[in-house]
Amino acid sequence: MSEHRARVVWRLAEDAKAFVAGRYSRAHTLGFEDGLEVPGTPSPLIVPAPWSRTAAVDPEAAFTAALSACHMLWFLDLAKQAGFAVASYEDDAVGTLARVGRGRLAMTRVVLGPRIVFAGDKTPTAEELANLHHRAHELCFIANSVTTEVMVEPREG
Repeated sequence: MSEHRARVVWRLAEDAKAFVAGRYSRAHTLGFEDGLEVPGTPSPLIVPAPWSRTAAVDPEAAFTAALSACHMLWFLDLAKQAGFAVASYEDDAVGTLARVGRGRLAMTRVVLGPRIVFAGDKTPTAEELANLHHRAHELCFIANSVTTEVMVEPREG
C-alpha cells in the first residue's frame, strides 16, 4: 500500500459580500508531492469567467488526464516486456461529464485515443497491439478505481 498526497489551496480574493453573492473567484492551486504546483479552476463550462481561470486545470480534465497517463504508463511497460520499442505515445483523451440523476453530474465516459509510433524492427501485430491495450487497461490503478466507462480507441500513428 502507498499513499499519494495532493493539496488544494483556495483563498478569497474578494470581500465577504462578494462571496455570499456568488461573485468570487474559484481559482485555486493544486499542490503535489515534491512541491509541484499547478493552477486549478472549475471548468469554464460550469463556472464562467471571471469566476474561473482559463489557463488552469479543471477537475474533469485532471481526471481524464489521470486515466490517460495511467494507461500510457502501463502500456509502455508492457510493450517493453514484450520487446517492442516505443518511439512516441500521444493521446488526445476525451472525458464526458453527463447528468446521472436529478442535480447530479458524473464523468460517465473517457475515450482514450492513443497514437503510438514504434521504433526498431519489431512492431506488434493488430492483435498484439489490442492485447497490450487490454492488459494496460486491466492493470491501470485509476481505471480500477472508477465506475466510469473507459474506452481505448487507438489512432493511426
